[in-house]
Amino acid sequence: MAVRAIRGATQLDADEREHLLERTAELVRAVLEANDLSSEDLISILFTVTPDLSSEFPAVAGRQIGLTDVPLMCMQEIAVPHALPRVVRMMLHTESPRSREKIQHVYLHGATALRPDLTGAQ
Repeated sequence: MAVRAIRGATQLDADEREHLLERTAELVRAVLEANDLSSEDLISILFTVTPDLSSEFPAVAGRQIGLTDVPLMCMQEIAVPHALPRVVRMMLHTESPRSREKIQHVYLHGATALRPDLTGAQ
């Protein structure tokens, strides 16, 4: 077993609380499913949001889907002028028997543009 960091991101259509919670929950679930993880496998999750998102903390979505004993933290990304807008990013830490090459990073909706090398979006 090794400690692994798994990345993910999703883009929102608008800065609306329920939309942010839905997209964040979708992202967390997708990362867990893609890597065959359960909440018991998690060490922590760091969430970031672009400066144009302020309707809710992404960690609330984690709590709503049952991650009540996993440390979650939210931060704001730096305001880079050409950055993709309305993006929630996450870095999940876990213990896993998978090698780095077998870890599945997940990028949803418009966030696929952030890592075309991982998503096939070219």
